Amino acid sequence: MLDIKAVRQDPENVALALEKRGFSFDIEQFKSLDARRKQADVQSQHLLAERKAASKQIGALVGQGMSVDDAKAQVNETLQKIAAQIDDLTNEAKVVQALLEELLLAVPNIPADEVPLGASEDDNLEVARWGDPRSYDFQVKDHVALGEDLGQLDFETAGKITGSRFNVMYGDVARMHRALIQFMLNQHIEKHGYSEIYVPYIVNSDSLHGTGQLPKFEEDLFKLEGEQGYYLIPTAEVPVTNVARDRIFEDAELGQDGVKFVCHTPCFRSEAGSYGRDTRGIIRQHQFEKVELVQFVRPSQSDDALEALTGHAEKILQLLELPYRKVILCGGDIGFSARKTYDLEVWLPAQDTYREISSCSSFGDYQARRMQARWRNPQSGKPELLHTLNGSGLAVGRTLVAIMENYQQADGSIEVPAVLQPYMGGATTLST
Repeated sequence: MLDIKAVRQDPENVALALEKRGFSFDIEQFKSLDARRKQADVQSQHLLAERKAASKQIGALVGQGMSVDDAKAQVNETLQKIAAQIDDLTNEAKVVQALLEELLLAVPNIPADEVPLGASEDDNLEVARWGDPRSYDFQVKDHVALGEDLGQLDFETAGKITGSRFNVMYGDVARMHRALIQFMLNQHIEKHGYSEIYVPYIVNSDSLHGTGQLPKFEEDLFKLEGEQGYYLIPTAEVPVTNVARDRIFEDAELGQDGVKFVCHTPCFRSEAGSYGRDTRGIIRQHQFEKVELVQFVRPSQSDDALEALTGHAEKILQLLELPYRKVILCGGDIGFSARKTYDLEVWLPAQDTYREISSCSSFGDYQARRMQARWRNPQSGKPELLHTLNGSGLAVGRTLVAIMENYQQADGSIEVPAVLQPYMGGATTLST
């Protein structure tokens, strides 16, 4: 959530900054609500002063010849009227404050200055490429054909069990899927200094408000029936980031580079609004696996942390020898809560294009303000908002797709990347 003090100080500049996203901030609505809030506060202060003055009038009235009982009765009548007015103003202030919060909860984060202008993913700016796509002397197949020919990827059975956009894996494909998870976790823990964390796969609405999925994106979530208000997690970002909710970290707890968590979870998304997109295969599923990177850092470390986190995700692709490109998202494509985002897009031979496999974002203090996630600045001794970051390190299903397609052979078999072979019992090839 944006800082209401900053919005109050210069709403026109906030609105201008949000135009980069194509978001129209209603300045007049904000000013009107804020004026109502201020008026209620001012009137409350005046009434409190009147109540204080009235409570001192008993002695003066007695001095003017009024009996003590009559003086008390008159003053009490005045105090009761003032109390009723204060109650009305308090309720008014609560209503207005709720409306202000509702308004600000629907306002996305302000993009960083370096975020390029643009309306859609077509306007994202490429900043780097790694690796060269392989040339094939045979007709390449997509991962669906490869997996089904191996008898190890089964969408028909998944449709019978559940429905569309689910899959069943068998044998070596399922084993490679598991191997990727273990490889990614080990790399981030042993080489990049992340601490592994296990979290619930079900969260409450407060957690989703904290990271920005609610209230705007409820249709993208799977909500459980019942009165608890529970949801299946759309990504590990939600439960892991909420570890910091309503918490103050001492400076020593942040260490040199902040708090760094890595977490493997399934993810559940309704994919509302994506009908007709990527209906073939496991590119866009209702249930999929991810290894997620989450960081809590001091504000001064935020920019460097995003570069480092993105590099950690890139390293996985490099070790797997998968060609990819890195893009910075434009204002029209950046996520709701993000301040700046890099996408990593892996090369898929069957589609003859690069497709997103990781999204790495810095949120500034936007999520932290919603969650009241803070650290104690040793220079001031006072709590201040943390900065939060996260990124996929990587999306497991899409990594599996990329390996199957990039490592396919003419006979339909699939080579196992060298770094995965120890996780696959030494196997060098997936075949029937």
